[in-house]
Amino acid sequence: MNFLSGIVRFLFWVFVVYWGVELVRRAIGWMLRNTTAAPSRGADRLGGPQDIGVPRRLVRDPVCGTHVAEEVSISLREGGELVHFCSAACRDAYAGRARKMAANG
Repeated sequence: MNFLSGIVRFLFWVFVVYWGVELVRRAIGWMLRNTTAAPSRGADRLGGPQDIGVPRRLVRDPVCGTHVAEEVSISLREGGELVHFCSAACRDAYAGRARKMAANG
């Protein structure tokens, strides 16, 4: 009988330690999630929320092929179509190419 009570006591303490570790792990995860959900200082500069769970639409620059978030891209309306660019240099190159093609024909 003494052996059986020792096993039960051991299993009880294993359960208590497991429960305590799980509680601490969840508390730390909750604290880390709350600190990362706060907007960063650069949120206003980039023009949109910086939350981790917010999906962003990526658009492709037609000049260099870079994918960039739609919120931070430089856009140009060309012939009723909205085109997005990663930089002003790519936008100017695209506009110059469009003018050259229009002049040729």
